[in-house]
Amino acid sequence: MQESVGKTSDAGSRRLVVMRHAKAEHSASTDHVRALAERGMGDAEAVGRWMRDHGVEPDAALVSDALRTQQTWQQVAAGAGWDEGIVVFSEALYAAGTDSAFDLLREVAGDIRTLVVIGHNPTMGSLAELVDDGEGDSEATTAMLTRGFPTSAVAVFTVEGRWADLGPGTARLDAFHVGAA
Repeated sequence: MQESVGKTSDAGSRRLVVMRHAKAEHSASTDHVRALAERGMGDAEAVGRWMRDHGVEPDAALVSDALRTQQTWQQVAAGAGWDEGIVVFSEALYAAGTDSAFDLLREVAGDIRTLVVIGHNPTMGSLAELVDDGEGDSEATTAMLTRGFPTSAVAVFTVEGRWADLGPGTARLDAFHVGAA
């Protein structure tokens, strides 16, 4: 099954927001149905407020179909005041390694200017580290490298060019934040 995000073509500057899901419960009947912990609910909503305050307004969101990432998206969207209907819940992103995550992002429609991606570690942290061209905000880079990519971490990148060309070293890190309620 191919999951597509958005519509069609075109080049230019884009914004990629990579986020790890918020703090989840330690256990459930399966990993896929682990819910957010109470702290995670608050942290995700706080990240949404931070994104709103920093001008992030997505055209689309690609979110793992695991319960905790779906709940993270709902809380982030509520905190930011976004339309929850712009999301695609992706089974492929749930299972994706970094290469597969890049493949999913390369399939995003060209008219999507701002994309929020919410998934799991180690993939989200690895994706953020690899896509970074090293030319962005030095404080954000230092914070991301020192803190790692904990739950509720979000990295905001500028991507010059098409989603289809996204790969290692093709985006500039503009901001890094870890949500806390």
